[in-house]
Amino acid sequence: MRLRPVRPAGWWFDALLLVGLAGLTVALATGQLFGLDRAVADWADGHRPTAAYWVARVLNFLGQGTPLTLIGAGLGVLLAVRLRSVRPILLPVVGFVVTTFTIGPLKVWTARTAPSASIKEPFLPPEQTLPLFHDDLPVRFAQSYPSGHVANAIVWYGVIALLLAPLARSFGRHLPARLVTVIRIVPPLVVLTTTTYLGWHWLTDSVAGLLLGLFLDRLLHRVPWDGIPLPGRLREWDRPFTSYS
Repeated sequence: MRLRPVRPAGWWFDALLLVGLAGLTVALATGQLFGLDRAVADWADGHRPTAAYWVARVLNFLGQGTPLTLIGAGLGVLLAVRLRSVRPILLPVVGFVVTTFTIGPLKVWTARTAPSASIKEPFLPPEQTLPLFHDDLPVRFAQSYPSGHVANAIVWYGVIALLLAPLARSFGRHLPARLVTVIRIVPPLVVLTTTTYLGWHWLTDSVAGLLLGLFLDRLLHRVPWDGIPLPGRLREWDRPFTSYS
């Protein structure tokens, strides 16, 4: 099996993403960048009229993990039925596994509170809402880093885009490459902006989610989904889908 191409090509960019995530985490663990996070959060608090708040809140639904997972799974099942192939289902299943076992554990390990932790439970002093490793707090109060909204948006819109193109072709339609690019890029950027603007995450939480999400997205797009060996009993449901035309 040969890995599928990604852009930019090569593993150097993947390594850069991981180094960036590790470096950002170390910086925060040593008390760096708190001033930037505080400044962005304070600016957002002072520039959030009611209309802008509700617009941002509605747009932020683009990053809800559970609906995105269900949409990805639904598209996979629909394409599987259309092509009589089990392969499209593998993509959302693996997407669910990699997001569950990376984003969640990182949130629990880093144990960072959201900017709002000073005005609602657990009502910490403002300066204590910034550090990582609040191990003395219940998990539900300290799951801000990295932003799951941003990371999930990048992964799941990548999954959706990878399924939509062959699904459109199965109906005799062509999905423009530019539209596929828009689907992959615009919603995650909207989610990153709104989740930071609403004060639900620190800026560095969102940047960490961006780095992690891009890394996972590249891994999923490298997988040769059409070439993964399947059991003999599935040979009648073994048609390719990423190269389907």
